[in-house]
Amino acid sequence: MVGAILTQNTNWRNVSSAIERIRNAHLLHPKKLLANIRKIPQLIKPSGFYRLKSQYLRAFLHYYVDTYAGLARKMSAEKTNVLRKELLAIKGIGPETADSILLYALGKRVFVIDAYTRRILSRHNIIDIHDSYDNIQKFIQQNLPPSTKVYNEFHALLVRTGKEYCKKNDPLCSACPLGTILPPA
Repeated sequence: MVGAILTQNTNWRNVSSAIERIRNAHLLHPKKLLANIRKIPQLIKPSGFYRLKSQYLRAFLHYYVDTYAGLARKMSAEKTNVLRKELLAIKGIGPETADSILLYALGKRVFVIDAYTRRILSRHNIIDIHDSYDNIQKFIQQNLPPSTKVYNEFHALLVRTGKEYCKKNDPLCSACPLGTILPPA
């Protein structure tokens, strides 16, 4: 859940470094992190935008501890639509972050829409790049088997394809593994 918040506008390598710093400080527990709230900015500095992300992380941690006693199993027992609404009400948590928490941390059946998903699907004329997050998510969820495992794997494959082939600048369309499956953009 910490990673979902810290990964906003940065790459996972930097987030991983920040999480490792939290772990090395023996604070990778919601109540411990809240008790040491002043240390958060320095610990998460590698993730970028650390002052802003410290605020977002603090807001999330208060919610998590106050509402679910800092227990993932307790949070996971709640209905997905209720959790999503609660998460979206927290400052600094938008749809992608909320859905990342739901899918990856809580095992909820929600597909995460990110820049890679948007870019790949729009370049193959499957969606319009300007379609809303919710419309893209609905489209994907209607066209994939309703499975957390499938959503997780499909999203991971889109991320990999986006990083390796469907780059923002200078895409490698001729080598794209989707080139033979999907019509070119």
